[in-house]
Amino acid sequence: MAQEVRRTRLGRWKMIAVMLVCAAPVVASYFTYYVIRPDGRRNFGELIDPQRPLPDLVATDLEGKPANLRTLKDQWLLVSVGSGDCHEACVQQLYLQRQLRESLGKDKDRLDRVWLVSDDKPVVPALLPGLKEATVLRVPQAELERWLAPAAGHAMAEHLYVVDPLGNWMLRFPANLDVATAAKAKRDLERLMRASSSWDQAGR
Repeated sequence: MAQEVRRTRLGRWKMIAVMLVCAAPVVASYFTYYVIRPDGRRNFGELIDPQRPLPDLVATDLEGKPANLRTLKDQWLLVSVGSGDCHEACVQQLYLQRQLRESLGKDKDRLDRVWLVSDDKPVVPALLPGLKEATVLRVPQAELERWLAPAAGHAMAEHLYVVDPLGNWMLRFPANLDVATAAKAKRDLERLMRASSSWDQAGR
């Protein structure tokens, strides 16, 4: 009996050790990004603490095919949320999301654009050409609210969200980015790419 208890404890410690080894590169990159800042700069985006993992949730693409959100793991994600009819503010958000990814140059293949459509309204056809390289999934608003959250006084669709390759939502950019503030968001993304370059590779 005592031997079985020892084996069980040893197995648990081994499992914890494996989890720590897997998480260590991500923790190290966050430490470099948020704590070790020799130049004294502050990040523009808001760090999410505790981080929130991608939910085990089946969404649908624009053709109605199912896709689990957790299949998006193993890649940095820049996430936007909006209605399918996507009015002016939504169009601006998608434009800046696309430009932020393109601005990363050689690192852009390490970050995927994701648009989560929060209702059943048809997507405006004029948006489709700009979404060819993005992942577009329909997720009910109620389900999104269990995972993502806006800053106080703002709507969920006003933000861009960053998810790390482990599938954790870890950063939220301020609401209603414009060209000027998007430049600050770009610097955050560039620092994240640099901090994680030793362990993160493009593709899943």
